[in-house]
Amino acid sequence: MDSERILTQLRAEGYDVSPTYEAADLVVVNTCGFIDEAVHESLDAIGEALAKNGRVIVTGCLGAKPAKITERHPSVLRVTGPQAYEEVVGAVHEFLPPMHDPFMDLVPPQGVRLTPRHYAYLKISEGCNHRCRFCIIPSMRGDLASRPIDQVLNEAIRLRNAGVRELLVISQDTSAYGADLKYRPAKWGSREIPSRFIDLARELGELGPWVRLHYVYPYPHVDEVIPLMAEGKVLPYLDIPFQHGSPRVLKLMRRPAHAVNTLARIKGWREQLPQMTIRSTFIVGFPGETEEDFRILLDWLEAAELDRVGCFRYSPVEGAAANALPDPVPDAVKEERWHRFMQAQQKISARRLAARVGRRMRVLVDSIDGGAAIARSEADAPEIDGVVRVTGKGAAALAVGEFADVQVTGASEYDLEARLA
Repeated sequence: MDSERILTQLRAEGYDVSPTYEAADLVVVNTCGFIDEAVHESLDAIGEALAKNGRVIVTGCLGAKPAKITERHPSVLRVTGPQAYEEVVGAVHEFLPPMHDPFMDLVPPQGVRLTPRHYAYLKISEGCNHRCRFCIIPSMRGDLASRPIDQVLNEAIRLRNAGVRELLVISQDTSAYGADLKYRPAKWGSREIPSRFIDLARELGELGPWVRLHYVYPYPHVDEVIPLMAEGKVLPYLDIPFQHGSPRVLKLMRRPAHAVNTLARIKGWREQLPQMTIRSTFIVGFPGETEEDFRILLDWLEAAELDRVGCFRYSPVEGAAANALPDPVPDAVKEERWHRFMQAQQKISARRLAARVGRRMRVLVDSIDGGAAIARSEADAPEIDGVVRVTGKGAAALAVGEFADVQVTGASEYDLEARLA
């Protein structure tokens, strides 16, 4: 999303996007500084850009610690921090002055996007009010800062009018949307609409595209969105970062709502909406995690029967409060627990996908691969979940970005096979 905002501004000013480092006059590298692996990847990307081009501006989360960048790459032209959109554009102006008339250079109303034409990320806020011990996002991006609801809805309409069929709603804490604004209403047509999670979900659900909710914390008010899912207004899909199943570890992590009985909440949601898909992420090997805590996590996982799950081995993050915790878990133990976790979830995923064989479902086509269409169902977010591979008569003739009705014919641990219904 940050890259798209920067690109949209630069394209509006007449700059072109180059397909290669060598063909560019200047390279802007957008970095991540959340975990050590991402820091190393970002530093490597900066080095690659310098080697192939030589004129590099760095922005993003890692830019909040410029010394870390300049110590390794002293020749970068400028370093800016996260959300510093104007500063990035200003740096580009300094090192590559625009040679154009901005009144003559046009950009599509939806802006420049890095995703395929048929889906788009809709960022509704920046920052976060939580202080989880493993996370440094608040120190990089600040506290929760929600966009007024009229701005979000206007952007959603521009995206829909440009052909977007799926809106992926994202933020650091989507279910807290509007809390910093005290849910202040905004004028929308002839109505006043509160800047609030449930009101935003309801209004987006009236626009036409699929609406998929990411990074939702299981606060009690999230229950209000389940009826919208049952009505088909919002996809029956929640991405909830549970992070662990052991109350003791959740307390160590300082996770919000760590005392909530999440298994009961999940059971209640599925009683109302049996077709609901729940995705989550977890951390194994957090400091202080014992074998007993890990077994509790595996038991929780089996009871929750989540559809889609990602798992990370705990990685120290510079500046994170977790660094001061005692009892670090050895890397070998982290690795062993990660494999056990993934094996357990693989069985759950295979079992839940096998239950869909024989069902009819609607899918959104992402690409054509030979004689097959690679698509996604309501249960599949792009890039992080599985796919539905549609084969047989008519599959290759399906159009990318269009919906199709299919019959599920087979399942693996993560993906489905189908034919046109």
